[in-house]
Amino acid sequence: MAGRIPEGGNPMHDLTPILSTVLAAFLASFVEVVEAFTIVLAVGVTRGWRPALAGAALALAVLAALVLAFGPLLALVPITALQFAVGVLLVLFGMRWLRKAILRSAGVIALRDEEAAFSRETATLQRQAGDRRADYLAGVAAFKAVLLEGVEVVFIVIAVGSAHGQTLYAGLGALAAFLLVVLIGLAVHRPLARVPENALKFVVGLMLTSFGIFWTGEGLGADWPGADLALLGIFAIIAAASFAMVRWLRGAYPTTAKGAVR
Repeated sequence: MAGRIPEGGNPMHDLTPILSTVLAAFLASFVEVVEAFTIVLAVGVTRGWRPALAGAALALAVLAALVLAFGPLLALVPITALQFAVGVLLVLFGMRWLRKAILRSAGVIALRDEEAAFSRETATLQRQAGDRRADYLAGVAAFKAVLLEGVEVVFIVIAVGSAHGQTLYAGLGALAAFLLVVLIGLAVHRPLARVPENALKFVVGLMLTSFGIFWTGEGLGADWPGADLALLGIFAIIAAASFAMVRWLRGAYPTTAKGAVR
């Protein structure tokens, strides 16, 4: 089975799944944490850090409970069934990211703007300032942001790590992304607007879709040429098709492309 190489095998076969797992978890988690950080920062700046941190901490506690409750159940699932199920989910999940990234790269829909998201959330919190439940509502906003983005992070970590028993590596990638965003956020104390978010989502969409196709094939008993190195080939093919689609969309919708990117 791919990912289980006997001693004396090619080191590249050993490193490819580990590095790709860590990188996929890191990049995906980085994007999700940036989006959650924007909301938490807006709450902290507008209503104070007590409701912001309380809401974020409660969401993290809920996420930890979900992982502890459902994580061990994965060990009960046969590996081929797990690979197939995770593969199909990753294809669907990755294609969702990839579709939006392609449309944004082509200019069909607008790029996400963290400064604009920060301004919208701040305006919403300011409108609630006269409400007696203002601090509670602010805490709920932070809780929802961290929980929703965190659920996606947990899914990605479990999905990219469980099929080959590399959940620890995926978790370390996600943790590194979390710490990096927090450290940068504490340093600049403003939304991370300069993060090339769409480019990261494009890469993550490609990686998740590639993982999904690879593991769906393994779950069906496919014998991939080159074992885990086949991931690189799948990634290259999907990337080429995606970039070709971006070029086609730019040609088909030139006016939209100029007006949608900001």
